[in-house]
Amino acid sequence: MPALSRLQRVRTELRALLALATPIIIAQLAYTAIGFVDTVMSGRFSAQALAAVALGNSIWVPVFLLMTGILLATTPKVAQRFGAGQRAEIGPLVRQALWLALVVGSLAGAALWNAEFVLHLMNVDPALIEPAMGYLRGVAFGFPCVALFHVLRCYSDGLGRTRPSMVIGLLGLLVNIPFNYVLIYGKLGLPALGAVGCGWATAMGMAFMLLSMVWWVRRAPIYKDTTPLQRFEPPRWPPIKRLLGIGMPIGISVFAESSIFSVIALLIGGLGATVVAGHQIALNFASLVFMIPYSIGMAATVRIGQALGRGEPREARFAAGVSIVTALAYACVSASGMLLMREQIAQIYTPAPEVIALAASLIVYAALFQFSDAIQVTAAGALRGYQDTRATMIMTLFAYWGIGLPVGYVLGLTDLLGAASGPAGLWEGLIAGLTCAALMLMLRLKRSAGRRIQLSLAASQGL
Repeated sequence: MPALSRLQRVRTELRALLALATPIIIAQLAYTAIGFVDTVMSGRFSAQALAAVALGNSIWVPVFLLMTGILLATTPKVAQRFGAGQRAEIGPLVRQALWLALVVGSLAGAALWNAEFVLHLMNVDPALIEPAMGYLRGVAFGFPCVALFHVLRCYSDGLGRTRPSMVIGLLGLLVNIPFNYVLIYGKLGLPALGAVGCGWATAMGMAFMLLSMVWWVRRAPIYKDTTPLQRFEPPRWPPIKRLLGIGMPIGISVFAESSIFSVIALLIGGLGATVVAGHQIALNFASLVFMIPYSIGMAATVRIGQALGRGEPREARFAAGVSIVTALAYACVSASGMLLMREQIAQIYTPAPEVIALAASLIVYAALFQFSDAIQVTAAGALRGYQDTRATMIMTLFAYWGIGLPVGYVLGLTDLLGAASGPAGLWEGLIAGLTCAALMLMLRLKRSAGRRIQLSLAASQGL
């Protein structure tokens, strides 16, 4: 019964995919909630603290995504070795990834420490520069810790153990609240530090997550035979170079996607407070919804990497197909919900009728790009499983910066193709860029999957 057999395969793969993806989803939502808590608690301290935290976030979040994108190379490499039964090779690989994380995290922290010139380039109010830099310098101290944590998380994910990142993400959210309370408002005999305290609380939360992950990896039996923390090993350039060869394109791709939203926010900045607020509401909600397909893509990386490690390229292709269909099914639900409840969503953020009206109109565009966004992020995750990242980077850069931003600029801020449509035109550019990325990455995924199957057949036939 071939049809039943195929249905059974889909069910089995779907269960395995969701078992990996669900803890990742919860972890990602917890990390997002930490930023939400920072915003709310700093906003209750003062308007200046809220503005300083918002400015700091616009700088450190893209740097964080670049850094963690580079370190994501750990996941497919661990997954393939785990699938191949080469467990003795996992520990040395992770130790070299930890050296890479220490260097990358320190460089990223140093970049944040010296980011004042960026605030001047952004023409920030001079009164906000000092608190924003105090916030950034607090966060900077946590970057080496969060880089090391991210490698251990990728190592655990590659083994198919995604629960630790979920638990530690939730714990990180819980400890962030008292850290913020003490340092922002000045409790337990400490001075009230406002935005600066928020930055240091964030760094302390990052250190807490690292210590928790180290404890988990050292104590849990599942990690005993790979022993990444059981011995010291000096850095070695060849494996670090291979990690960078896969990780740098991932980091640049993630940075390209995140930074285009920052650029669009800057372009919209001159259109008035109502437009900025409406755009921010639509973007914030779309970013929250995006965490689900993003997590499915991360789970797809593991499933495909492990299947390739077992020498099963057809199963890897099947896993890629199931992950993309799953992401598309979710996109149908999320797009429908956003279209039907766009005004209610906007009302969560603001009581202002004019802002609600504009945000609701932009949420329509956010709903429309759910499909292309789901495809492109899941295909990118699948391609990471194949360790095919350079072409992904090129395609992503072209789609976002060669198509999305120019189209959005022309439609939204010029009269070259008719009257300028403002934020709507910029969001139409986003849809064009995401759609282009989805089409190109799907074609690349089909090529990569087919090539692996052909290589496997050739090897089995002794060619």
